[in-house]
Amino acid sequence: MLRILAKKEVREILGSMKFVITFSACAVLILLSFYMGAENYSLSRAQYEAVMAQNMERLEGLTDWFSVRSQRVFLPPQPLASLVNGVSNDIGRTIEVEGRGELTADDSRYNDDPIFAIFRFLDLDFIFGTILSLFAILLGYNTISGEKEQGTLRLALSNPISRNLYILGKLLGSGIALVVPLVIAMLIGCLLLVILQHPMSGEDWLRLAIIIITGLFYAGVFLTLSLFISSVTYRSSNSFLLLLSIWIFSALIIPRASVLLAGRAVDVPGIDENISQKAKYSSQLFKEELAKISQFQPASSGDPEKMVNEFNRFMEDIADEREKKQNEFNARINEARNNKLRRRERLSFNLARISPSTSMTLAATAMAGTSLDLKDHFVDEVSKYQKAFGDFMVNKTGSKPGDRMMMMKIKLGDEEEPEQIDPNELPVFRYQSVSLAQSVKSSLPDLGLLAIYNLLFIAGSFRAFGRYDLR
Repeated sequence: MLRILAKKEVREILGSMKFVITFSACAVLILLSFYMGAENYSLSRAQYEAVMAQNMERLEGLTDWFSVRSQRVFLPPQPLASLVNGVSNDIGRTIEVEGRGELTADDSRYNDDPIFAIFRFLDLDFIFGTILSLFAILLGYNTISGEKEQGTLRLALSNPISRNLYILGKLLGSGIALVVPLVIAMLIGCLLLVILQHPMSGEDWLRLAIIIITGLFYAGVFLTLSLFISSVTYRSSNSFLLLLSIWIFSALIIPRASVLLAGRAVDVPGIDENISQKAKYSSQLFKEELAKISQFQPASSGDPEKMVNEFNRFMEDIADEREKKQNEFNARINEARNNKLRRRERLSFNLARISPSTSMTLAATAMAGTSLDLKDHFVDEVSKYQKAFGDFMVNKTGSKPGDRMMMMKIKLGDEEEPEQIDPNELPVFRYQSVSLAQSVKSSLPDLGLLAIYNLLFIAGSFRAFGRYDLR
């Protein structure tokens, strides 16, 4: 009997005009998001390779490693970031690396193309959060109340069918009608990635599979919610209006209101205030250095080369001391601000998780590597490179870029033309994305919440339909 009820529900949904129209729109948007994601990645990759080549060209022709004062590193485009954008277009992609000093990322995608900051990109997060949830509502809003209006509900339950079996058949049938067509559209989208030669490793495919499962869980939340609301209302129009109101609050109002409430509850110092404090302390250290430099007395007099080397060692020691003090000060300032920032983020996310759309977005961006942690992770990766770059420059010049050094060049007679440096000797920045295990760990709480929402609305549907008035 359950099989018959589920088949009947699937046939009714698939044969309806609303399914044909809504699914066609969803399928087109899904395929378009995969296509645009692959194309955007190709464009971003071409731009990345161009700026990398330009970065090396600016070092060509130099004949002295002392002339290399810094090195630019760039955040490489990631295959999944083009499918689930997250914050990947908002954060800076370029960091100017010296041997010392704090790292700051600049040059975001939206800085280059501000129009996308207004309209955003068509990605899976938008498809899941907006389109699929509405699709689920359209499929399920009249599941019970619509049949009551048509008079078929009372007729169906006049047969020897329990209410629990009937609602279970409705749930299975509508779930199959929602999931199977969407999975087919997603699989076609994945095939499109292969045809367009979008570079995806085995781990990337696994991440994408979890992202798709997350989206289906989210669509399931609104499908089961629709079944529940339809089981407590007696007119399909009332059911639809109530579901639409819940969707507006869930997808649009609650996430934004949570950010505003958290911002008022936790006061975080502005970044400009931090920069001002760091600059003030740096100026103070500079004045102390000038006092030390004015008291410098070389131990070896009469030999200019030895005097210069001695002065450079003196300046190297001063730079090491300055860097240590500045880093300690910066760490205290940054830690104080980051602690408050994390408190605000946690409060904001915890409030926003009342909305299933927040859980879906957080889980999807965590798996794609485009969550809020991306900025800090990029800076951490560049910090490792900064050490390698500083050690390389010490090996080549005896000092790190950013030091105040004295250079003395003595030309003796007819010297040969100096050889040009080889920029390819510079250490290469290799970005390592967040591990799959860490991404899964970050997304599990939100996946669990989506599962709980599904179970709660299913249980609510059974309870509400058990008391449903058929008259």
